[in-house]
Amino acid sequence: MKTIRLTYPHDFHAEELPATACAFGCFDGVHRGHQKLIQAAIDQAKDCGMKSAIMTFHPHPKDVLKQPSTPMKYITPLQQKEAIMEELGIDYLYVVTFNHALSALTPKEFINHFVENLHIKHVIGGFDYSFGHKGLGTMETMKEEAKGRYETTIIPKFVKGNEKISSTAVRTYLENGNVEEVSHLLGRPFTIIGTVVTGEKRGRTIGFPTANIQCKENALLPTIGVYAVTLTVNGDTYEGMANIGYKPTFHDKREETTLEVNIFDFSKDIYGEEVQVAFYTFIREEKAFNGIEELTDQLTNDKNTIQCFFQKEK
Repeated sequence: MKTIRLTYPHDFHAEELPATACAFGCFDGVHRGHQKLIQAAIDQAKDCGMKSAIMTFHPHPKDVLKQPSTPMKYITPLQQKEAIMEELGIDYLYVVTFNHALSALTPKEFINHFVENLHIKHVIGGFDYSFGHKGLGTMETMKEEAKGRYETTIIPKFVKGNEKISSTAVRTYLENGNVEEVSHLLGRPFTIIGTVVTGEKRGRTIGFPTANIQCKENALLPTIGVYAVTLTVNGDTYEGMANIGYKPTFHDKREETTLEVNIFDFSKDIYGEEVQVAFYTFIREEKAFNGIEELTDQLTNDKNTIQCFFQKEK
């Protein structure tokens, strides 16, 4: 996959690029609805002898236009999104910097600059995709403006039961700790990528050493609590239990949540290594304990619960 990063105005011309079938969207989470768009681009490209492409936007338009006091957290930070796109078999990934200049383009200007000038011959978009100033452009606009220069495909709403599969739904389930439902919407376990850093090293003194994970700065974490997880490092995957929270047994107040994983049957030194933590089920809420003995008893119970969970999954 070739990644091309663009900022408006870019200086590409159609003749410099291969003809592509391109799906447009933010694709945060790359959930099953997004995957339907992506597969449509791949299928259309194969049918027409073109290359497949994705056009995504970063940062998220809401982060730029609404300027929230707290920067937006992403289900799939950009690096992770790129990796998933490559796994899905896309030929070209256009990462467009979303800024106020881009948001001011009329729909027609957007089409001229980001469809025609990039040699996109087939545009694939969801039924609710919008673009241009104030989101006035829709896939119907894209179709009306084509005039034979490109083709369009509109992907209808993708539902599971009676629920639309969306990034908003994924976020809601993560806020509730329902990582099993998140996995259903994503078509894969919810995964955090981060680096193992030095922590307080308290876990090793009570028989439960942990890998402290420094997540990508803008990564969205599930709600506070204990989870059954796997941790992948250097190509090997291990079962474990993760705690997201403040460690209230040892801290009266902590401003930021931490992610730490007790990896079962593991004794290697992985400080500085990049790891992937995949979440499978919520075990319990985080709470303060009355001393180390009560804490270690609970951790022992948590470990047994998680090992039983994974045994049933096999």
